[in-house]
Amino acid sequence: MRRRNFIALLGGAAAWPWAARAQQPMPVIGFLSSRSANDSALQDAAFRRVLNEAGYVDGRNVVIDYRWANGQYDRLPGMAADLVARKVAVIFAGGPAAHVAKAATKTIPIVYVSGEDPVKSGLVASLNRPGDNITGVNTFNGVLGSKRFELLGELVPSADVIAFLTNPISQTGGPETRETQAVARSVGRTLIVLNASTESESEAAFATLAQQRVGAFIVTGDPFFVSRRDMIVALAARYAVPTIYTQREFVAAGGLIGYGTSLTYAYHQAGIYVARILKGAKPTDLPIEQATKFELVINLKTAKALGLQVPPQLLARADEVIE
Repeated sequence: MRRRNFIALLGGAAAWPWAARAQQPMPVIGFLSSRSANDSALQDAAFRRVLNEAGYVDGRNVVIDYRWANGQYDRLPGMAADLVARKVAVIFAGGPAAHVAKAATKTIPIVYVSGEDPVKSGLVASLNRPGDNITGVNTFNGVLGSKRFELLGELVPSADVIAFLTNPISQTGGPETRETQAVARSVGRTLIVLNASTESESEAAFATLAQQRVGAFIVTGDPFFVSRRDMIVALAARYAVPTIYTQREFVAAGGLIGYGTSLTYAYHQAGIYVARILKGAKPTDLPIEQATKFELVINLKTAKALGLQVPPQLLARADEVIE
């Protein structure tokens, strides 16, 4: 063999591993959410940012395949099945999507963000050793009903009858409803539970407030309501009812007051776990993170429109005041 041909052959052989590496498909992160892309913009940005910091950039060395249910839970099983069929490297599942993802696969790693008690609901075996192929971040939003009731009582002390809007098909709806009912009984107030899982049912729920002499309203953090945030806030304004929500975004949209875990922080924590799994970690070795960053946000403009005087001590405790 001529020397020139031999050198060319060696050069080509040296390039083979690099060519093979370049042809390898990028890992895919399946992003399964019961919310909408618009409602999750801040959370998605936090999720992507922490992935970038870990060296994973969407479109460069990883692909994020988004599936948004827009509050329509019946779409989730089909979306989860599609991600499983695509053989994604890991699935992120938000809210009710966590149980759907778990039912869809026993092998693909799952990282979730949810407000329910993951052990009582059967999502994981324990907080320290989740077991199987799932781990995630617990936001506590499903167990903060008593705190929201307390805050609403400070803001509207004259409200003897309080309405509570929940989605009857939600995983966290039952426990949060029972907790809030117990708190209402303990302080001698009446709690009226209103169920809604469609837009028309939500409108009908608000329409009953006047006839039931409701003095204040609690809206749970179900993704269905989050995906229709502007509609819910507009209904509260139309019926002039002081309302407390679970997230800052409702208050920024014109709602009165919000208290709950920072979902942005929770998605950041979930992104850390997704990155660790992509680097080889096993879900069973990653204990459930318990989000500890809570936000109390008050909209003074809305309070003024409702004729409410926000107590100074409540303002002092607020993490953010919107004027």
